[in-house]
Amino acid sequence: MTALSTPGFPEPEIRARARNGTAEVFPDSRTYGTRLYGPGTGAAADGLDRARIVPPVFMPQRLEKLIDLAREPEFTDVDLGSRVGGFTARLPLYLSAFGSTRAGSGDLAVHAGRQAARLGIPMVIGENMIPVHGYRRAGDATRSALLARVEAYLDAAPDGIGGVVVQQSTEDADSEVWNLLYSDPAFRPLLETGRLAFELKTGQGAKPGLGGMTVVDRAEAEQLARRFTVREVLDPDGERQLRCATPGTFTDEILRQQLRFMRNNFPKARTWVKFHPGRDIAHAARTAWAAGADAVTVDGAEGGTGWAPGVFLDHVGLPLGECLRRIGRPDGCLLATGGMWEGGRAVRALALGATAVGLGRAALVAVDEDPEHGLERLVDSIALELQLLISALGKYEVAALGPEDLWWPDGHPSYGADVPLLGLADPAGAAP
Repeated sequence: MTALSTPGFPEPEIRARARNGTAEVFPDSRTYGTRLYGPGTGAAADGLDRARIVPPVFMPQRLEKLIDLAREPEFTDVDLGSRVGGFTARLPLYLSAFGSTRAGSGDLAVHAGRQAARLGIPMVIGENMIPVHGYRRAGDATRSALLARVEAYLDAAPDGIGGVVVQQSTEDADSEVWNLLYSDPAFRPLLETGRLAFELKTGQGAKPGLGGMTVVDRAEAEQLARRFTVREVLDPDGERQLRCATPGTFTDEILRQQLRFMRNNFPKARTWVKFHPGRDIAHAARTAWAAGADAVTVDGAEGGTGWAPGVFLDHVGLPLGECLRRIGRPDGCLLATGGMWEGGRAVRALALGATAVGLGRAALVAVDEDPEHGLERLVDSIALELQLLISALGKYEVAALGPEDLWWPDGHPSYGADVPLLGLADPAGAAP
């Protein structure tokens, strides 16, 4: 029996990848020789998915690789190693924040963290973990939910690879979360190896402009009412209540001051910022980079694992593709989340400037399917697709991807301010 469901998300395909790994990249091998294959008929989910990945005929970077290797390059020669927000990662991927929701803060999150460590990718721990679940240091009889995830990650992480990122929201700041962690001996191995980051959370794709929301029972509501707003809007008897966090208030100057505070007070920790998909996302991202952020995370409107009003899920916030278009060429490390579960969408985001992409819902579904290896198999399938696609483009490093590798059949707007209209001309000005 599985516990999670994801309406509107390709759950069966993700579960198949969690079971079968790289075999799911291809058609069923049992039908080889008896079935003819062509493009599928499914409609693209959003603007980002409508883009075609378009290899050129002439590939000078493949020639360079051929000369370097003294043989024809293969897809296995593509190097997927990346620098993600100041961390060394084996892949241009990271485990997105799950937060304090019931689905994202229990055993599934611990299993996901352990597998992310073995994969050599960073893990983000979401907001409100300590205000909701409390904080007990390693010597206490019962570990906190946050420490359980960190310990599982540290036990499995290779030396010098990956990293742990801890978000802080308004309620977290009241609980002095970063101060607790920065002074806790349990986090010393991360600090000493440069693998700890703090992420200032200003919003999320599931509900842009709002803070986190969860469903709590009456007893839990009474306990949390001191820290959170709790409302009886879910059932007439109040047995299930809505717990609301606040998103915080930001201007460009407040953001600069917050980042300056983080860099001064926690000099051994990397500095990340997470934005919701707001209409001024380009200005917000550049403000953060100029203030010294090691990474800016953009959570597209397709993202989110948490509880949110339906009107927000369906109608609020920019799609991830539009966020990336508005940002254009990034001034620093740009991380993208929102609907990621396979290599094609990841390559599109990487070609539009992202350094790495985050797995949220897909990671939880994969671990729900197989707590021991589901995420690893899912990521293995994505990694294979990345190598196949990047090699097909005649490139052999993730950073070599660019907007010239994409084409929109409906005429996508320009990428930033200084790149020709995609799909209408290649970088050399020749007709496609």
